[in-house]
Amino acid sequence: MYEQGGDPDFWWKWMLMMAIVILSLIAFNAIMRKIFKVKRQKLFSYNHINEKHKKVDWTIRIATIFLLITGVAINSTRNPTEWFWFFQPWTILILFLFSSQTAKVIMERKYAENRNRYKVTISESIFIALIFLSLYLTDLGISIIHFI
Repeated sequence: MYEQGGDPDFWWKWMLMMAIVILSLIAFNAIMRKIFKVKRQKLFSYNHINEKHKKVDWTIRIATIFLLITGVAINSTRNPTEWFWFFQPWTILILFLFSSQTAKVIMERKYAENRNRYKVTISESIFIALIFLSLYLTDLGISIIHFI
């Protein structure tokens, strides 16, 4: 894609892209919270709704770690052209994000004080998925993936 040495402006593009993504997420979150009248949660915190949610969430996390370790162990014994796609780390992490967010939405819908919180979580999840998809499909997203 680029000549030897890569794109000299790669890191500037990457920082600009990250700033745009972060600002978009913050703005989207604020708009959704305002629309659904939901209080802002603490930054970088993951609040469990109740003990049941905490147990389900930790079960999902432990299963993900187990699957990641198992996937690495199995795929490392195979020829790289014959690796199982479902044991690839990106597949397991996407499955983790989907199942974790699904559990969060269910718990928020059933047990949260403000029942609209689940609507914010669903809309955030869809928005983040669209951002990742658009980054993957654009030239900048592809160059970042290839660089990593």
